[in-house]
Amino acid sequence: MAQRSRAAGGRPAPGPRPGGPRGDLAARRARLRAVVEPVVGDAGYDLEDLTISRAGRRFVVRVVVDKDGGLDLDAVADVSRAVSAALDAAEESGDELVTGEYQLEVSSPGVDRPLTLPRHWRRNIGRLVKVGPITGRVVGVDDAGVMLDVAGEHTAIAHDDLGPGRVQVEFTRVDEVADDDLAEFDDDEDGMEEQR
Repeated sequence: MAQRSRAAGGRPAPGPRPGGPRGDLAARRARLRAVVEPVVGDAGYDLEDLTISRAGRRFVVRVVVDKDGGLDLDAVADVSRAVSAALDAAEESGDELVTGEYQLEVSSPGVDRPLTLPRHWRRNIGRLVKVGPITGRVVGVDDAGVMLDVAGEHTAIAHDDLGPGRVQVEFTRVDEVADDDLAEFDDDEDGMEEQR
């Protein structure tokens, strides 16, 4: 996750806006999305989520991006710089996106993010997921739907029939660990006992 803070630019805080605080945040979010989404798309990524919230006296702008194959820290930093420059340019041209101080956070989706779009499912081929009462491994995704391996049998589910899926965290079983790895673990454990 990349973060950037910006201090208030000396602009006076605006008076109350129609729609109250929630309406104001929703309008800000829409204006932010209009600036951020093209920048993220031009960089070759998908804008998965954009939120704005208050944290004390400042705002926190969270931008979640992803692409096929995932992102590394350098990619997140590059996207963060591009988004930051676009926000600065928009504000310099007179579009007040965020009043006062704000912190920009750019990250990739975590495993707890729901799988709701075909691209989310495609990016999780090979992973164990839970959708409704079904838990299975994603073995295929196409325009029609998702193919899950459920207890050794393939089950096709159309995209329209899928609810939000959740990636299940899997821990490596001991019998899947190589003998060399176990021997190294035993050596480390012995060493730790000697140091006590």
